[in-house]
Amino acid sequence: MPAEAASNGGGVDPSGVPRERRRRRGRARARTEALLHTLKRSRRVKANDRERNRMHHLNAALDELRSVLPTFPDDTKLTKIETLRFAYNYIWALSETLRLA
Repeated sequence: MPAEAASNGGGVDPSGVPRERRRRRGRARARTEALLHTLKRSRRVKANDRERNRMHHLNAALDELRSVLPTFPDDTKLTKIETLRFAYNYIWALSETLRLA
């Protein structure tokens, strides 16, 4: 058996393609600059879209939370952190009321 064949475990896999050549294909395939730019751009666009959707869902959830919290006056819109802190304190106060009753 030649030294090259011994180093790659037999030289040829069952499909008839040399193992060394088969190993080089796949992810290590050379890509052009234009293709890389296109891939990066499409990944960035998808990531931006996911982030935009995440923020829309977060803002919708905070709006729902604001709608059930008592605020004074009613036209005051709480910030995100104020909404979360107020909700925490409101739940704590309600729990204390139930505990003491």
